[in-house]
Amino acid sequence: MDTRLSEIKLRIARLRDALRNAGAHAILVPSADPHLSEYLPRRWQAREVLSGFTGSMGTLVVTLDDAQLFADSRYWTQAERELAGSGIALFKIPSGASVQHISWLAERLQPGQTLVVDGQVLGLALAQQLRSAMGAKGVRIDTTRDLIDHAWDERPGLPDAPIYEHAAPQATIGRADKLRQVREAMTRHGVSHHLISSVDDVAWLFNLRGSDVSYNPVFLAHALLDANGATLFVQPGKIDAALA
Repeated sequence: MDTRLSEIKLRIARLRDALRNAGAHAILVPSADPHLSEYLPRRWQAREVLSGFTGSMGTLVVTLDDAQLFADSRYWTQAERELAGSGIALFKIPSGASVQHISWLAERLQPGQTLVVDGQVLGLALAQQLRSAMGAKGVRIDTTRDLIDHAWDERPGLPDAPIYEHAAPQATIGRADKLRQVREAMTRHGVSHHLISSVDDVAWLFNLRGSDVSYNPVFLAHALLDANGATLFVQPGKIDAALA
């Protein structure tokens, strides 16, 4: 057995041990981060690390006795090749928007059992769909645990690359003007506060750039705007005092 397959099988075994220790019965690992980005920092590439499937989209589901990788037709050939010998089966779905992994889980989990999914990477729409399907089956959803650390020993921490200013002439609209435009839109819609979590929007709005995601000049952050101010939430030490 090659080293790559050995590592995948070991990680899946560790993940199942973590499920047992948590009193849980399945884990859902989407291709997502806390900002629901398309391109992910290494820390949140758990689906790829655990399964060996390197496609940009897909969902991994692991139970105590089964493992399935849900991928659409763009990736079937690639997934079959990369999953071969791993013990993880490919579940072919018609499109990336399919939620067949939810119905698959609902069919297999029993009332009183627990599904784990990291709430940090769970979007509202998926959360509502899971709550509806699992609730109807009497399955508990635990969003408070991140069990990936138990399976991925060398998992990176949060990116710590510095944030830098995107200034004129490349930035044709100043930060103050952009914030004013957003506040005007908030007023028109009767909104007092606006939370922004998409990293490209945050980078554009504040005329800031970073390197937290490979090949993308963005940084991990959330922003909260109100009528009088704007708060940028970033990891400590990433913004130089001159930019603050």
